[in-house]
Amino acid sequence: MAEASDPAVIVRACGPDDIPAVQAIYAQAVLTGRASFELDPPDLPEMRRRHAGLVEAGFPYLAALRDGELLGYAYAGPYRARPAYRGTVENSVYVDPARHGRGVGRLLLGGLIAAAEERGFRQMVAVIGDSANLASIRLHAALGFGHAGILRAVGWKHGQWLDTVLMQRALGAGDAAPPDPR
Repeated sequence: MAEASDPAVIVRACGPDDIPAVQAIYAQAVLTGRASFELDPPDLPEMRRRHAGLVEAGFPYLAALRDGELLGYAYAGPYRARPAYRGTVENSVYVDPARHGRGVGRLLLGGLIAAAEERGFRQMVAVIGDSANLASIRLHAALGFGHAGILRAVGWKHGQWLDTVLMQRALGAGDAAPPDPR
């Protein structure tokens, strides 16, 4: 049975006490993966600062847990800093590698979409590291994201050039309404 169908898996707001586990998952992703284009994992104080900054600015930051163990996390942040982009968010989803392929990412991304809609955002953009990251591309497509483009060879990591895949999904009223003024 997939963990995502396990009623013991809960998705909730990620709190400060979750950040050590978030930092461990992200550090492994930075060191061994291609989803993040960071080269050195941020330390715990930096991860705490990033979390607090997003939450204080009103962006959703979620954690998936089972029996108190953090399985993964997801958050939305500003797509770009300029004010005209205020209705658009960029998402990030990271799952403990031992939990890949069990539906945790789908639960997190689905929850993140709902939380971003509740906050009045109108578009969500996924900037997926590595065009070979088919699991992430398929996850986003399954939850309504459309292919928006590929930026070829824009990142150098693990001794090779990597692409980024851009995918986009409307939230709430999408482009049929202005962004929420909050």
